Amino acid sequence: MFISRIQLYNWKNFHDCNVNLSERSFIIGANATGKSNFLDAMRFLRDIVRQGGGFQAAVDNRGGVTKIRCLAARTRTDVRIEVDLSEQGSSVPKWRYVIDFKHTGGGILKNSATIVEESVYDYQIKKLIISRGPKTKDEDDETLKYTHLEQASRNVRFRDIRDTFLNLEYLNVIPQMVREESSVIMTSEKEDYYGRNFLQRMSNLNERTRNKYLRLINQVLTIAVPQLKDLAFVKDKMGVPHIEVRYSHWRAKGSKQNEKLFSDGTLRLIGFLFAMLDGVGIILLEEPESNLHSGIVAQIPEFVARMQRNKKRQVVITTHSFEILSNKGISTNELIVLKNSPEGTIAQNGMDVQEVKDLMEAGLTAADATLPMTAPETVEQINQMSINE
Repeated sequence: MFISRIQLYNWKNFHDCNVNLSERSFIIGANATGKSNFLDAMRFLRDIVRQGGGFQAAVDNRGGVTKIRCLAARTRTDVRIEVDLSEQGSSVPKWRYVIDFKHTGGGILKNSATIVEESVYDYQIKKLIISRGPKTKDEDDETLKYTHLEQASRNVRFRDIRDTFLNLEYLNVIPQMVREESSVIMTSEKEDYYGRNFLQRMSNLNERTRNKYLRLINQVLTIAVPQLKDLAFVKDKMGVPHIEVRYSHWRAKGSKQNEKLFSDGTLRLIGFLFAMLDGVGIILLEEPESNLHSGIVAQIPEFVARMQRNKKRQVVITTHSFEILSNKGISTNELIVLKNSPEGTIAQNGMDVQEVKDLMEAGLTAADATLPMTAPETVEQINQMSINE
């Protein structure tokens, strides 16, 4: 299943937004409009159900409700996430899940989050199968600290919602973390990988699957970085995992290098390719263009589309890359445009922004239609500033 609609109320940058998501979606906006925070709403749902997580931990890891709540919030101080989930290839939702919560505690009482509403709507039978809150029978301050979503005994009737969130993955490989992984002890239990557990994750795969992925990655790598060949997974004498390539130069056999000597772009590309191959759930890609040559970046949308044809999974990408958005295959219903406003970030589907719709129907690309309108209005003043002391 995939998330076909998301509504955010008082979530970080977003005071109130409601947008549809496609099986391939591009989130576009200027710096500080909340692209990462948009993805984080979906990661929050994943954190509720993951092993070692839970509702309270998901809130605490983000600094508590007061850090999550939108600065543009007015009289209502609760935070609400509502999502529709659909089967791949279907335009009709199967489930709706709602989690609405607020801050409680303070003073001598521990700060925590309490549920205002948790509900599950089954579109097939057109009925709420879960609806709970402070006024619900048998609910009290203690029970409302936990979602039914995270409790195996409670989520039996809608476990495929839990499984959809549980299989959600996030990718934002930070090269320095990959390089340092083999030299530091990883104590974090977070399942997101910014690079902190990239090599360990590869190590956990069975050898046959890992070798299959490496062969496919190597095919792309030798095209994108021709001097690198024979990508392999190895362990050193201490049992520490590494990825290794042969670097071609004037010596006949070249020389071997591991991740500590890879360029940032090479590590980002390997991480991107691995993420697309591994896993089965929704994947969130944070600015995959970072550190990559524009020629490689331009191939990302089509590569994602080809991968989706073989492996059905939703891919949500944040970007402000002209090369990515210049792909002719991107349609208005795949775009979500973020713009700042005094009332928080406004999020709109590309097909609902008349200017974007008109320009793309006239033959312009998503880059031409969206990037100028999402740039800061006064950006040209940067070059008009006096730099004399």
